[in-house]
Amino acid sequence: QVRLVESGGALVQPGGSLTLSCAAPGVTSGVFAMGWFRQAPGKERLFVAGRDWIQSTRYADAVRDRFTMEFNRPLKTATLQMTHLEPEDTAVYYCAARVTTPLPGQYTAADPASYDYWGQGTQVIVSS
Repeated sequence: QVRLVESGGALVQPGGSLTLSCAAPGVTSGVFAMGWFRQAPGKERLFVAGRDWIQSTRYADAVRDRFTMEFNRPLKTATLQMTHLEPEDTAVYYCAARVTTPLPGQYTAADPASYDYWGQGTQVIVSS
């Protein structure tokens, strides 16, 4: 069963912008938080953005001031607005969702293990 679905990946030129979307059609419960990760070819999956314990948004240093994440809890959706894209942003972008309310210390936005469900990913290529 598909829990999360990402969309919006595309080929974009350096300096361009792109918005990714994530929906949770297969998640029947509520969602505590959502996050975005990315994985470049031959590299590990890295944190991009996500809601932390107090529901403020955290960003990886590499994308801060260029990317903006929005999370709509009632709709169980998340978006990632990406601006000033660089070739180094080329990767498969994954959406993740935490559905269970964690105990203190059980959840860290940047830790992939904090999330219960993952999408299949959407490809972003930044190239001229």
